[in-house]
Order: sequence, then structure tokens, then C-alpha cells
Amino acid sequence: MVYKSKTQKTYLLTPVALFISGVLSPFAFADDTPLEVIEVHGHAQNKHLALGSSESLLSDLGVDFSAAGGVSNLPVLNGLMGDRVKVLIDGADVTAACANHMNPPLSYISANQITSYNVVAGVSPVSAGGDNIAGVISVNSISPQYSDSNELGWHSGYVSAKYSSVDNGRKLGVGARLASDTFSLNYQGSFSDADSYEDGNGDVVLDTLYRAQNHSLTAAIRDDKQQLVIKLTHQKIPYQGFANQYMDMTDNTSYGAIAQYKRSFDNSELEGQVNWHSVKHEMGFFSQEKPGMMQMKTDAQDISTQLKWRIALDKNSSILLGQEYFNYSIDDWWPGIEGSTMMGPDDYVNINNGKRERIAAFAEFESQINTKLWLNVGVRIESINTQVGEVQSYNDGMSMTDMDDMSDMGSMESMGSMTMSDTSTDNTIAAQNFNAGDRDKTDTIVDANVLINYQITNYDELQFGLARKNRAPNLYERYSWGVSTMATTMIGWYGDGNGYIGNPDLDVETAYTISATYIKSAKDDRWRLSTNVWYTDVNDYIDADIVRSFNSYGLDNTARNILQFTNVDAILYGAKIDLTANIYESKQLGNWQLHANVTNTRGKRDDTNQPLYQIKPLQTQLGISQQIGRFENALSWQWVDTKSRVDNNRFENQTDSYSLVNLSSKATWDALTLSAEVSNVFDEYYQLPLGGVSIAALKQDSSNGFEQLAGQGRSFNLSVSYAF
Repeated sequence: MVYKSKTQKTYLLTPVALFISGVLSPFAFADDTPLEVIEVHGHAQNKHLALGSSESLLSDLGVDFSAAGGVSNLPVLNGLMGDRVKVLIDGADVTAACANHMNPPLSYISANQITSYNVVAGVSPVSAGGDNIAGVISVNSISPQYSDSNELGWHSGYVSAKYSSVDNGRKLGVGARLASDTFSLNYQGSFSDADSYEDGNGDVVLDTLYRAQNHSLTAAIRDDKQQLVIKLTHQKIPYQGFANQYMDMTDNTSYGAIAQYKRSFDNSELEGQVNWHSVKHEMGFFSQEKPGMMQMKTDAQDISTQLKWRIALDKNSSILLGQEYFNYSIDDWWPGIEGSTMMGPDDYVNINNGKRERIAAFAEFESQINTKLWLNVGVRIESINTQVGEVQSYNDGMSMTDMDDMSDMGSMESMGSMTMSDTSTDNTIAAQNFNAGDRDKTDTIVDANVLINYQITNYDELQFGLARKNRAPNLYERYSWGVSTMATTMIGWYGDGNGYIGNPDLDVETAYTISATYIKSAKDDRWRLSTNVWYTDVNDYIDADIVRSFNSYGLDNTARNILQFTNVDAILYGAKIDLTANIYESKQLGNWQLHANVTNTRGKRDDTNQPLYQIKPLQTQLGISQQIGRFENALSWQWVDTKSRVDNNRFENQTDSYSLVNLSSKATWDALTLSAEVSNVFDEYYQLPLGGVSIAALKQDSSNGFEQLAGQGRSFNLSVSYAF
């Protein structure tokens, strides 16, 4: 069965404690038990009752999500989203290879494949990962398990299935492992298929359907001192709807490989890793829920190497030295449409031979100074180079402003937003100017952190963190050169219906974060309370300023803006309170536990005091769980406040407050686990504060303008998992 130990509860309350646990066990890599959050005992495979995206797992650790596709929502930490959050899959850095970030890192792994995961928001140690200012999410599927026999034989396997009524969702997970005492071979697979879901009013939320499958094969070999792991991955997504984007995903095919080597010495440990990931991605239209004609394609590849060497200085102190190399390359082009004068005859070359190369080195000192005080201090230096080749528009010999061929109106209207011509823009001239400009930029950044954990008493703990962190612009922020309405609305991962223009002169984001956490627990360990406050000051935060507006439908509620990425200064701050308490225990009624938390986040630009985009309003959660015999039951309530602080530059919608009630029950009989759940019990209609606008609904009926994307209505979910 899967359970949350006392130690794990600490992880849920404080990211610093999670990191401490990992670094204080540096030489335990050969052990069969995962080192991070989830501890698994007995029939381990029953944890694979979790199917589909990893969103449900990470939400329990305080991660919010900006709505995208069914398996591609973008994580948000402390009000910061997108590339500002470093996401590592088995230690590998995978880049979103899409102008709309339709294939973010977490979309490449399913929940049933994950064996352990952790989240460090805000002040993360330099060894956890660079090139981010929000924090680090790390999910791991590499957890070799061995047998006691020297003969290779069957070890374990599982089959899991789930059905959800709100979207007719069908999910399947399978796994099988062969093992000896020195060798392990493990296959993990997942399949997901869902229709567009219904909201609380019973209306279909258009263009939220998807189909996806993920596969991985992991082989590991070990002896007393070392371990080598090779993992191969494959993903196929034939389609995925994106209600808040102008286009959908029509294919995402990827292959990956990871080679991971670890060796322990008398007073040190060496760890090396090589990663490769390749993806072919296509955008277009596949459903009458959002029809259209245009195509966009990207071919991309991530290659990286990591080398870490931890040296024990004495019994309680060590130093970690690391060197990392990352190379990301991408081609992004939009095939010309035959017979179209506006989107042809040539291909539109958006990013040509784009490269983003990072070279990093870091040093981190860690010490358990005494029984009360733990310290971690680190410095990280990175050189980041971005560059692209020359580009071209659909027609190098004709200005966009001269094109008024009515035969193209159908294809443009089918995209749902833009007019035939842009009287103040010219993509041909923009391409020429871009090609004549500087397209090769190198930034040198320095990260540093201080983490302190002080045990005041056996029942009082104080954690303090201070960090300087940096993130260089991604290729789309820096090199998206198109200026027409059509071209700009193809850029952006915000789901806001606006258009975006890149800025080659963007500077690096530099964030200074201070965080403090106080933890109080009862002497009998029946309850535990954690309070956290944090403050982040970001220099050169990459936001966007208005260039001009456009209105494709000519209605009061259908206006949008064209914006250009720009550097501003910004401030974000927030507070969190978490409580876990054992409230009742008896032989007849079992063990009852209370979970509660409150989170509030604010963010604004320094120059205008305007709220930053997609900052989630005040939210609270309250849950009661019962465990009695083989049964686990849970009742939870979530309340989210009205979202009134919005980004006016992006026409961000306000949303009303709402509350959701969820009910679940799970029973386990040895290898078999059954689960029944009712989510959104009262079928409440609500709009997602981080959902963006529904472009799919706009194209079906423009009279309602850019409405906020609605959340899921009531759903009856059934799951079964059998381990063997």
C-alpha cells in the first residue's frame, strides 16, 4: 500500500525539509527504496491507481496549473509560470518545443510512471537546477528494484484502469519488471483518451478532448559500489485540444534516452548522466469544435550532460561540485497553404536553426553544524547563448498590407480572430529587419543560495532561505519576429487571445527571494502546523507592453492587444499556512485525520503597480480522511476567492469565487485496489482563475466575447489496479 509517513508530511509542509532529506542521504543510491517523497511498501504497484497527467500528484505539494491541453497544463509556483519553473524528468531538462508551449516537460510522463517527486518553491539550492526563478519540480520514474536471486526472473507487474464520466475519459496503465540481485528491467506504459468535458451547467467545454500514450523501458545493473541505468522513452499524442489557443496539437511524437551512472567511494560519491530527447510537433486543426486550415511544425532536440561529485569533509559536512551542459535546438516553420496569397506560396520560417546552449558549474557546501543547526550554501555560474538563423515570411516579395484577396477570408476566419490585412504592419519588412539585426546573444549569470534549518526545540523548527536566481529569455521571447496580427497570435503560452512579438534585446530575469517557515508540532505528534512567508523582487521580469490593438469581430467584448515582450521590475509575495492533525481514533471507526491549508499570492509591476498575469487569488482547502481496515475514505472542500486583481494589458478576465466538494473511497485487498470518487459533488459551475479565455467558444459564437475557460462539472470516477 502507499502511505504518507510522518517524514513525508513534513515534506508537504516545507520544501526545505524535503531537500535536506535528499542531501543528507547522498550515498544511499543503491537502495531499492525511492529517496524522495513517496514511500512504497507491500504491493508497490497499487500506487499506479494514479493515471493520466501528474497534475493531481503535484497539486498536493502546492503547485498550481495554468490551463492548456488535457495532459499539458503549465505548472505555476509562487505566481510564476512557464519556463520560470524548472521541471526535471528523471534529472533531465526537457524544453517546451512549441510557440504555445503545448509540449511542456510534464506532458512527457504519466502519473503511473512516477515513483517519486518533489517540489522546492522559491529558494531552491543551486544543485537542484539553474535557469529558473520560481523553483524546481523534479519527478522520477527511475527506481530500480532488484530481487534476492542471482537468476533473472519475474519480479512484479500491474494493470490499472480509470474511467471518468465528465469527459468519458478512459485511462490505462501497465507495468512489468524482471529482476535479479544485480539486474532490473522495467517497462511502464500509459494510454489516455478523453472527450471534451462538461462544465457545471452541463455544457460541453469545447476543444478539451485529447488522446495520448507514453512508454518507457528502463534497464539497471549494479554491484556493491556502482549502478548504471539506461532508460528509453517514447510518446505519441495524435491530437490534443487547446481551447484557449488559436490552434490545436495534431501530433507530438518524441523519443528519448537517459544514461545514468552512480558510484560510491569511501568518502565521496560520483554521479554522471547523459540525456537525449527529440520531438516532432505539429499544430493545426482536427475537430469541428474548432475548425481551421493552417499548419505549424517544429522539430527540436535536447542534449545534456551532468556530472556531480559529493565529497565528505567530515562526518557531518560535505561539498558538492557539479558541471552541466545543455544544448537545445529547434526549427519552427509554418507550411504555406496552396492557393493562398496570404499564407503562401512560401513557408513562413518562424525560427530557423534556433539554438539555446547552457554551460554551468556549481559548488555547494552543506553541514549539520550541530544537533540544532543545518546549513546549505551554494554558488552557480552559467553561460547561456541563444542564436537563430535568417527567417522569411510567407511571401518575400509582397507586403501583408497589400493582400486583400477575399478568397483567403475563409481560412483566416476559421482561425477565429484576425482580419485579412494589418494596415500598420509588414511581415516582409519585419523579416528583413530581423535578418539584418543581431541574432546571437550570450548571458553570464550567477545564482547563490543560503538555506538554514534551526531546531529550536523538539517541537519547534525554523527554516530560512535567501537566494539570487536567474533565467535567460527563451527563444520565442527573444526571436519571435512576426508583427502581423496572424503571426503574433500564434505566439504565446498565456491562453489570453492576444498576440506577442519577440524582443532580441531582452535581458536576463534576476530574482532575489527571501523565505521563512516556522513549524510547530504537538508533543504527542497529533498535530503539526506550518506557516510560510516569502518575498521575491525580480529585476528585468519579462512582461509585455501594448503595441497596438485589434478586433476581428468588431464587438465591444472582442478586442485584443498585440504586445511585445519587455523587461520591467516586479514584486511577488505570499503566505501559506498548513495544518495536519489526528482528530480521532478508535477500533470501531478507525483513524481520522484533518488536513487544512490557506495560500495567498500577490504580484505586481513596479512601474505601474498593475497586477501580474495569472496570479491565483486566495484559496483554502479542508479535508478529512478516514482509514479503517482496508478502506480509506476522504472528503475535501476547496474554496477559491474572487479574482479581481487582473492584468488589463492582456484583457485578463475577473472570475467569481467558488467552492468544490470532492468525495472518495478506496479499498485494498492484497494485490487488488478499487477506488470510487465523485469530484465537484454539487456540480458547481465555475471559471478557472488560471484558465485563460475560450477561443473555441468564441469561434462558435462570438456574441459572448472572450469568456473565461470553465472548469469541470461533476464527475463519477472509477479506478481499479491489480498488482501481480
